Amino acid sequence: MINIFSLVTGILISGVAAYLGTLMLSRRMSLVAGPLGHLTLPGIALALIYGFDISLGAFPFVVLGIIVIWLFEMKTKLPMEALTAVVFASGVAIAFLFLPIEQAETALVGDISRVGFEDMLFTLFLSVLVFAVLRKSYSKIVLINISEDLAKVQRISVKKYNFIYLALIAIIVALGVKLVGGLLTAAIVAIPAAASRNISKNLFEYSLFAILFGILSCVSGIFSSQLFSLPAGVLIILFNAAIFSISSVLKR
Repeated sequence: MINIFSLVTGILISGVAAYLGTLMLSRRMSLVAGPLGHLTLPGIALALIYGFDISLGAFPFVVLGIIVIWLFEMKTKLPMEALTAVVFASGVAIAFLFLPIEQAETALVGDISRVGFEDMLFTLFLSVLVFAVLRKSYSKIVLINISEDLAKVQRISVKKYNFIYLALIAIIVALGVKLVGGLLTAAIVAIPAAASRNISKNLFEYSLFAILFGILSCVSGIFSSQLFSLPAGVLIILFNAAIFSISSVLKR
C-alpha cells in the first residue's frame, strides 16, 4: 500500500527540484547537485546512526559546502563546478569513515517509504519557500546566467543572487537525499529540465514541462517500487531517463 505522506513528499521535492533544474541547466550547473549530494553523506550517516531525519542531517553539511564554494568563487574566480568538485570529495571520505555498512543503501539511493506526517509538513514548508523565492528571482538569475555585466547594468546584485541561488540548491539537495539518496541527487534536477528543453518553445513551457516531468517520474517510481519491491529512488531516475529518451525523439 502506498504511503500517502511519501507520495506527497516525493511530488513536492521532484517538482521544485525540476523547476530549479531549469536554471541550473541554462548555467551548465546541473551536475553540481551531484557532488553536493555526495557532500551530504556525512550528515546522512549521522542521521542514520542517531535516528533523526536525514534531510536535517544533510542540510548543515551542504550549507557549509555552499558557503565555502561561494567564498572561493569570489576569491579565485574559478568556475563553480570546479570548486564544487574540490569540496565534495572530503565529504565523501568523511562519510565512509563511520557510515554503517548495513545502512549504506539508504544513504546512497534514499528511502522515501520512511517519510511520516511531520516530514511531509517540513518538506511542504521548504518546497513552498523555495518555489516562491525562485519565482520572484527567476528572471534576475536568468539574466545573470546570460551576462553578469548586463545584470550589473540593470542594478542587479550579482553576489546577492548568486548566494540566493546557491542557498536554494542547498535546500533542494538536502531534501533530495530523502527521495533518491546522496548518490543520485543530480538526476532529479537535471533530467526533467533536459527533457523539457527538448520539447519547449518558450520559457514558460520550459519551466512547466520540467515540473510535470519531475512529478510524473516520481509518481511512477513510487508506485513501481510497491509493485516490484525495488528502491523507489532508483526507479524514479529510470523513469526520468525514459521521459528524456522520449523527449529526444520528439525534439523540436
